[in-house]
Amino acid sequence: MNDPVVTIKVVPRSSINKIVGFEGDILKVKVKSAPVKGSANRDLIVLLSKCVKVAKEKIEILSGHRSRLKKIRFHGIKKNDLFVLLNR
Repeated sequence: MNDPVVTIKVVPRSSINKIVGFEGDILKVKVKSAPVKGSANRDLIVLLSKCVKVAKEKIEILSGHRSRLKKIRFHGIKKNDLFVLLNR
C-alpha cells in the first residue's frame, strides 16, 4: 500500500486545536500549544489521529520537525479515505 503524504502548515499558539482546511495542496491546522520541546507536534499528531481515526503511531512526521510546514505520512489508510476525513 502506498501510504499518503500530506503537507501541513501548523499555526501554533491558537485558541483551539482545529483542522482549518486545505489551502491549495496544503492543509492548515491550528494547535493550542507553543512550538516548544515538540509539544505542538504532539498536539498535531493527537488531533490528526482523532480526525482520521487511526492510532497516533500510524502518523509520522517525515520533515519539518522544527518548522511550521511539515510533511506527514499516514500509515494504513487509503489516500481517498484520508482526504474525505480531512475535509469534514
